[in-house]
Amino acid sequence: MAASAAEQVIVGKFTAAYGIKGWVKIHSYTDPDTNIFDFRQLLMQRGEQWLPVEIDEWRPHGKGLVAHIAGCDDRNSAEGLARRSLAVHVDELADAAADEVYWRDLEGMSVYAASEPAPVLLGQIAHLFETGANEVMVVDSTADSIDGRQRLIPWVLTNYVLDVDIEKRRVLVDWDPGF
Repeated sequence: MAASAAEQVIVGKFTAAYGIKGWVKIHSYTDPDTNIFDFRQLLMQRGEQWLPVEIDEWRPHGKGLVAHIAGCDDRNSAEGLARRSLAVHVDELADAAADEVYWRDLEGMSVYAASEPAPVLLGQIAHLFETGANEVMVVDSTADSIDGRQRLIPWVLTNYVLDVDIEKRRVLVDWDPGF
């Protein structure tokens, strides 16, 4: 049964075929990365649909993960899975701890630079990405923002991110509006 994209949260992706027996490399967005295998039902994107996928075996490999998909028993089949996103139904996510927030909950929040006499609207969080050193917010301008620029702001609590108000859907940052 296919599910709609609005109900899904992307947790990783198949990146490439691995070997000749239908295994695939997986890039996990979970922390730790092996948590991707703890979900009851992984879904694989095919076009606009999300289809159930059964991983019947997996293991760490180098700095990543490899897995075998039930019914995928040769390299050609595995190559057909490459670059497909993996998701779970939003109900499978654990509640965030008091001092944590899911990236998906940050998307669309307004970002304000702390300045005097009042905070300045820089824009809205379009998405976040990981650099290895830290996460980065991609802040797109809005009709009400200070200018039309897109900004990349490190998600580093207390250094750059001063406050996150989930109810008001706003993030206060220590960021020069000229950057």
